[in-house]
Amino acid sequence: ITGLLPVVGNLISNVVIVVVSLSYSLNVAIGSLLFLIVIHKLEYFLNARIVGRRLESHAWELLLAMLAMEAAFGISGVIAAPIYYAYLKDELADRGLV
Repeated sequence: ITGLLPVVGNLISNVVIVVVSLSYSLNVAIGSLLFLIVIHKLEYFLNARIVGRRLESHAWELLLAMLAMEAAFGISGVIAAPIYYAYLKDELADRGLV
């Protein structure tokens, strides 16, 4: 549950930003929403690079795993993606497949 606090806080703050922007104009609200989406995806990329170094993998591999897990399982998939990726990579390496 405590792992979800940053997610909930981020979601609430993003909603507030878009609602306040919407009270100004629709174009500003759309711009704010697009900015938040870009920042969110940029965070995925940076997280993939940082965690990828520790897992000795390429950033694109981890980013792909995070995007796939997000599509399949939502935010919990994003959180679990590096763990599953590391496990799968280790298992495949043990069998000589990677």
